[in-house]
Amino acid sequence: MDESLVTTDLSLMGLFSEADLVVKLVMLGLMIASVISWAIIFEKLILIKLVNRNAIKFYRDFWISNINDIDAAYRNSRNNPMAKIFNAGIKEWNTTFKIHKNMSIDGVKGRIEKAMNVQMNIELDKLEKKLLFLASVGSTAPFIGLFGTVYGIMNSFSAIATSKSTNLTVVAPGIAEALFATAIGLFAAIPAVMFYNKISSDIARVTSNLENFSDEFINYFSRQIDAQMVAEDVDDNYQTDEEEF
Repeated sequence: MDESLVTTDLSLMGLFSEADLVVKLVMLGLMIASVISWAIIFEKLILIKLVNRNAIKFYRDFWISNINDIDAAYRNSRNNPMAKIFNAGIKEWNTTFKIHKNMSIDGVKGRIEKAMNVQMNIELDKLEKKLLFLASVGSTAPFIGLFGTVYGIMNSFSAIATSKSTNLTVVAPGIAEALFATAIGLFAAIPAVMFYNKISSDIARVTSNLENFSDEFINYFSRQIDAQMVAEDVDDNYQTDEEEF
């Protein structure tokens, strides 16, 4: 047996260069999917880290700021989902009280809550974007690799039949190609599944934080609305007393 030949044939580049066209396409497809998956993974990990850091800063600035300076917290974190949810609530608050001053308290609260929920869904959709690709790679890459494996083994049997020999130099390259396709499929799938679960868990925590902030902010609005209604009632009663006097 020519050991140097076997070694050359079984090198990674040798396996790829000597592989059948179909197996090559399978390997290339899996490699491309793996590269894209890693790009998405790094993008999401960095994005979620920034979102969490900016959310903590905005949350702290929001509650320690004076109500008159509260817009400054938004201006400093306007690209943060929590800040955008805050801005959606503020816009609805201003619009409602400028155009619908006589609306009931429940109606005002409902409008603000709906506006904030809509914006929250928009921000969560941005965070979840491209995750479907990771899930798809994680679920399909092993089967695509298995297809390459089956095809490679079929080529090995064809080579055996053609050469009428079961010598290792005849069988090994085809078997190695087959196993290499499976290995690439697993290399693409395993990180995709692991980081899909991690990123999904991180997004779930972000969602919980945004929902908690939204609830707290709606309670804050409720207190402001109640205080404004009480102030208006006091003014009305004062004016009525003056007229009677």
